[in-house]
Amino acid sequence: MKKYFIPLAIGLFQQHLYAAEQTIFLNPISSVRNGSVEEVFANSAAEIVKFDAVTQRMYVVNGLTNSIDIFNAANPSNPTLITSISLSQYGNPNSVDVNPNPRANEIAVAVTAPTTGERGKVIFLNKSGDFLSSVEVGHLPDMLTYNSSGSQLLVANEGEPNDDYTIDPEGSVSIIKIAGRNRTHSEITFSHLNAEALPGVRITGPTGTTVAQDLEPEFISIAGNTAYVTCQENNAVVKIDIKRKKIMEILPLGSIDHASLGNAIDVSDRDVNGSSGGGGLIRIANWPVRGLLMPDGIDTYSAPTCEGSKIRSTYFVTANEGDGRVREGYSDEGRVSSLTLDPSAFPLGDTLKLNQHMGRLTVVTTEGKVEGQNQYQQLYSFGTRSFSIFDHKGNMVFDSGEMIETYIAANYPNYFNSNHEEGVSLDNRSDNKGPEPESIEIGEVNGRTYAFVGLERFSGILVCDITNPRDVTMSGFGLNRDLTVNYSEDNLANAASAGDLGPEGLCFVPANRSPNGKPLLIVANEISGTTTIYEVSNLSN
Repeated sequence: MKKYFIPLAIGLFQQHLYAAEQTIFLNPISSVRNGSVEEVFANSAAEIVKFDAVTQRMYVVNGLTNSIDIFNAANPSNPTLITSISLSQYGNPNSVDVNPNPRANEIAVAVTAPTTGERGKVIFLNKSGDFLSSVEVGHLPDMLTYNSSGSQLLVANEGEPNDDYTIDPEGSVSIIKIAGRNRTHSEITFSHLNAEALPGVRITGPTGTTVAQDLEPEFISIAGNTAYVTCQENNAVVKIDIKRKKIMEILPLGSIDHASLGNAIDVSDRDVNGSSGGGGLIRIANWPVRGLLMPDGIDTYSAPTCEGSKIRSTYFVTANEGDGRVREGYSDEGRVSSLTLDPSAFPLGDTLKLNQHMGRLTVVTTEGKVEGQNQYQQLYSFGTRSFSIFDHKGNMVFDSGEMIETYIAANYPNYFNSNHEEGVSLDNRSDNKGPEPESIEIGEVNGRTYAFVGLERFSGILVCDITNPRDVTMSGFGLNRDLTVNYSEDNLANAASAGDLGPEGLCFVPANRSPNGKPLLIVANEISGTTTIYEVSNLSN
């Protein structure tokens, strides 16, 4: 059995590792907010954004008002609000997409029913916001996306339980076929599956929870006739054959060993003396914990199968945020300090459990126990503070490891692992998912393929060249947040000048579809309620 000790490299990190010359630049050219900062702050007033090249409009999900905000972005340096379409009569909007068929005057909105246990709807509107039709789908439709032709719409029905877990709907994926004004709905369910047939897939709800209830589809990316669906809490990706409306396989994503070289993390927000206010020290080191990937966002792209090959294959890219189930009726989270560690695996367990070491780290309480005992011989944390690339079979070909935390530590040392709901903060997210990579969008600039990764807590955008999935390089970093501005939920006087907080949804607009002929990245920021347009440029343009 592998034994875990206190890391010797405490307090060390390699500042030079990810300080390569910047080749991609994100220049924020505009930012809009529908409402005052006091109204929208931390109220999901800008969750998901999509851009339509035909009308040159942005469509933004406003969870505060249960609306779709429509902006004129013909001049991306000065977008203006056209109208706000309320969907309150149907429920709570979660996601929006624009039909890519240039002849289709249509957008689709995923709307959750007001009451848990009721099925949700997809509301179809024309691009001016007029109602066209609605289709009943599964429980809690959380995200939707059209295929490339606009002939089909896929919906991730998350099926989350209520707070006391007395109602736990089944998760599913809806496929809506679109032919003119006709909409035909099919639902792919998981009711035929059992846990024994899904090795490596995390099925861990309360006693009596079925596989169909436990699987919670979160985000979808489509590559040709195949859909890749993240089930975040289950640490898995479901592959679906869209044409046959059938599950092809469910891919377990595994974990990252933070005790291994290149995968170091900072695990404590109280490094100095273990007490409140004892943070402020960057300690990126190799700790005895494995991170479950648990991705939220996912995107797909095509690349050569190997160096120099003319044969191309599909790869999927994940933002490994991590997410626990914390409800009144059930929780799978706990701090290391509260657990009993197996002394044969952790000889210095009592020291590890101190707050200045690993005691404050939030870990998964359903994993790593000695069979039949309440002792842990392995620790697992939520997310990996990284993004990953997999081939279409689910084999990991790249993981960014400690890249994100190390870059922030080297370039923003006074605001390392800061929070988005509190200004001028340092190290207060180290015990819980760090910078929190949540969303990911892939775009092409001058023949190179880039991944744009939204860091929810730190509020920055990481850019990496993923043209060769086995030779990934960091290319840039965007930040439209003033880290020196102090604010809090109780004192928002300065929050308006803090900039963008909590990037939730990313939308890449290639140059040939952009209003100003330049590639754009549009970001919806959930905490600040801002939607920001960046011009994307590289050294050659």
